[in-house]
Amino acid sequence: MKGKPLTLVGPDLKIGDGAPNFTVLNDSLTEVSLKDFSGKIKVISVTPSLDTPVCDLQLRRFNHEAATLPHDVVVLNISMDLPFAIARFCTTAEIDRAKAFSDHRDASFGDAYGVLIKELRLLARSIFIIDANNVVRYKEIVKEQTNHPDYEKALAALSSILGPAEVEAA
Repeated sequence: MKGKPLTLVGPDLKIGDGAPNFTVLNDSLTEVSLKDFSGKIKVISVTPSLDTPVCDLQLRRFNHEAATLPHDVVVLNISMDLPFAIARFCTTAEIDRAKAFSDHRDASFGDAYGVLIKELRLLARSIFIIDANNVVRYKEIVKEQTNHPDYEKALAALSSILGPAEVEAA
């Protein structure tokens, strides 16, 4: 972060790996896991904290994109923010398409996906796309945490998973 090296905890997932399960919390402190999105294509936007400008814009961008996607695609945002802070942010920012979750309790997602920053106990800015069969189809972990991910590349990867018929139907 800001040129200083950080240590990521967890496995280095590869394209083609099975997506590990995880448990995060929604805004009412209910556990949510990968299994809750069974049969859906999952676009997982990972942000260190929604209280920062880049994270704010990242969730807003994916919320905007979610409105154009077919019903079999779900957009998730996962951060270490407390569920109450996430709920407040989503209300204020009018996040109505993407679903935002907290990994603060167990760092289950961060540990399983290799994006838990050891020194900060935050999640590394990243994007994962998991297909309907729970296979990792796209992964980007942003090298400098203050930079944006490559939105266009992620959306192109999603389009290739959906195929032209589903993109046009959306």
